[in-house]
Amino acid sequence: MTLVSRRLALQTLCAAATLLASTSLSAVSAQDRTSVKIGYAVSMTGGNAGGAGITTIPNYKLWVHEVNEAGGLELPDGTRLPIEVVEYDDRSSAEEVVRAVERLVTQDQVDFVLSPWGTGFNLAVAPLLDRFGYPLIASAAVTDKAPEFAERWTRSFWLLGGGADYAGALSEVLAAAHASGEINGDVAIISVADGFGIDLVNAARATFAEAGLNIVMDRTYPPGTTDFSPMINEAQASGADSFVAFSYPPDTFALTQQAQVASYNPDVFYLGVGTPFPTYLAANGENTEGILSLGGIDTSNQALMDYRQRHTDFIGQAPDFWASQMTYAGLEMLEEAIKRVGLDRDAVAEELSSGTFTTILGETRLEDNQLRDLWWTGQWQNGVFVAIEPSEREGASAIVLPKQTWQAQ
Repeated sequence: MTLVSRRLALQTLCAAATLLASTSLSAVSAQDRTSVKIGYAVSMTGGNAGGAGITTIPNYKLWVHEVNEAGGLELPDGTRLPIEVVEYDDRSSAEEVVRAVERLVTQDQVDFVLSPWGTGFNLAVAPLLDRFGYPLIASAAVTDKAPEFAERWTRSFWLLGGGADYAGALSEVLAAAHASGEINGDVAIISVADGFGIDLVNAARATFAEAGLNIVMDRTYPPGTTDFSPMINEAQASGADSFVAFSYPPDTFALTQQAQVASYNPDVFYLGVGTPFPTYLAANGENTEGILSLGGIDTSNQALMDYRQRHTDFIGQAPDFWASQMTYAGLEMLEEAIKRVGLDRDAVAEELSSGTFTTILGETRLEDNQLRDLWWTGQWQNGVFVAIEPSEREGASAIVLPKQTWQAQ
C-alpha cells in the first residue's frame, strides 16, 4: 500500500483541529435539517474498481434508495430525513482516498462517511476518520490487526475478520480431507504481495503446519501480475493435491483461465477475492463447480435471500457471496443506531459498539468492535457459492471433493 506523505498527514491534523472547533460551535440541530449528508470515496476507476463495483458501490446505492423510498433515515423522535449523497472516485489510489475523505469532512461536512473498498484503503482512512470523530464501518477489509485497530481507533468497526480466521478455517477443511484420504497433505500456495495476501499467507504458514499439512511451494507475486503460467506450471509439477491462491479479483480471474489452458486440475482449487463474485460465475460457468474461497452464504436464511433478490432487481446484478452481505448489514446497523440515538457521531459509535441489531445476517452484535459470527470458507456448488466452514454451524453445506475437472467451453 502507498503510504500517505508526512505533508499530507500534517495538513490532515490541521484540518481536523479546524473542523472539530467549528462543529462544536455550530452544530446543526435536527429540526433545522432537510437531509442527512452521507459521503464516501470509493474506487470507481483503476485497479480496485472491479471489486468496489461489485461489493461496495451497489450496496451503498441500494441502501440509499431503500431508505429514501421509506421517507429517509428515522430519528429518535420518529421524524425522517432523506439521505443526501456526496461521492468521490478515489481512483484506486491510497493518497487520493485520504484526500477525498478529508474533503468530505472538512469541505462537504458530511454527517457520516462510508468506508472505501479494500484492506489497505480502510487502513489508510481509519486514523483520519478517528481523528475527525467519525465512525468507520470497515466492511471490505481483512486484517489480523482488527483487535489492535479497534482499541486504537475506538470508532472503527471491522466486519470481515482476519487472515488467521480464513487460513485457520481452510486448514481445517484440508486437514479433514487429508485425514479421510481424499487428498494428500501437500499444498502449493501463491499470494499477492500486499496487506491482504501477506496477512493470509503468514497465517496459512502457521496453521497449515499445525494441521500437519506440507507446503511444497510458497510464492508471492506483485500486484498487477498478469502471467501466472510459471507458478501454475510449478504447482502442477509439485504433486500437491491442493492449490491455494490468496489473490485479488484480476488475479483470481486470470488464474482460473490460465489453469484451464494448462489443464491444471488439482483436487482442491482455492482462490481469493473475486471468486464469490457473480461475474466470476458468468465468466466461468460450470467450471466454477467445486472451487473454494472465502465467505459463502446460508441459502436457508430468508432475510439474506430477500436482500439478494432486491439487490438483483435494483442493481441489475446479484451481490457477491461474501463481503456484500456484510456491507449491507453494516449499513443496516448504522441506520438502526441513528434511529436509536440520533445523529451525534459519538453516540452512534457507542451504539454500534454495544448494541444488538437485526440485519440480513440475523441477530448481529459486535465483539470488541468486530463481527465474529462469519462464514470463513465457501464452495461453488450448482451455481451457488455456499458456506461450508464452520462446518458445525447451522446452515453449513457439506464440501464436495475433488473439484470437477475443467469442462470445455
